[in-house]
Amino acid sequence: MTPVLEALRGGLIVSVQADAGSVLEAPEAIALLCRAAVANGAAGVRVEGSARLGAARRAVATPIVGIVKRAYAGFEPYITPTEREIAEVVAAQAEIVAFDATGRARPDGRDVGAVVAAIHAHRRLAMADCSTAEDVRRAVAAGADIVATTLCGYTAATRDESLPALELVRACAASGTFAVCEGGVSSPDDVRAAFAAGADAVVVGTAITNVDALVRRFVAATPKVR
Repeated sequence: MTPVLEALRGGLIVSVQADAGSVLEAPEAIALLCRAAVANGAAGVRVEGSARLGAARRAVATPIVGIVKRAYAGFEPYITPTEREIAEVVAAQAEIVAFDATGRARPDGRDVGAVVAAIHAHRRLAMADCSTAEDVRRAVAAGADIVATTLCGYTAATRDESLPALELVRACAASGTFAVCEGGVSSPDDVRAAFAAGADAVVVGTAITNVDALVRRFVAATPKVR
């Protein structure tokens, strides 16, 4: 077990991301949210985009799960889909590079094994964002350091799955690889349930840091918008 994973074990990772076009997308805003998360007990943060990752790195000393979202025409994976995005996460000094670990075709033609190898070549930990138990098996066989439920509910084959994906958490835990529950975690009870299912760490995002979504949710209940 690496020191980074030990630091995350049993803890909460806060995904600090904002809606496109939000004022909170600014690197300095993301950095402040990261600082607030860590100051209140988060074991680590998950951040998107090279500039925001750099700002987060300067703001906190806890482990960072880094991703770069970039869409490529004709391809579904957009979470760190190629070497270009891996290099951007590495340059921002994140300890962990998360990537789409589904079986869907990637823009550079690499399979999961090649992606994990590329991340390891940069001396970073590889976090496989999975959607199914088959994704988990493939990622573990490829040598991923972390398997996560991130993409369950967000692929065509899993669109109707209820979240958080506790059955998939169990599959991750049974693999013997560091298991992370991510996606649909909206309450402390969800966090407890994820750990009870075998998660080593839990990621919470929208329920804590997506202020835009939270405000819209409450505004929708007001007479003004009816």
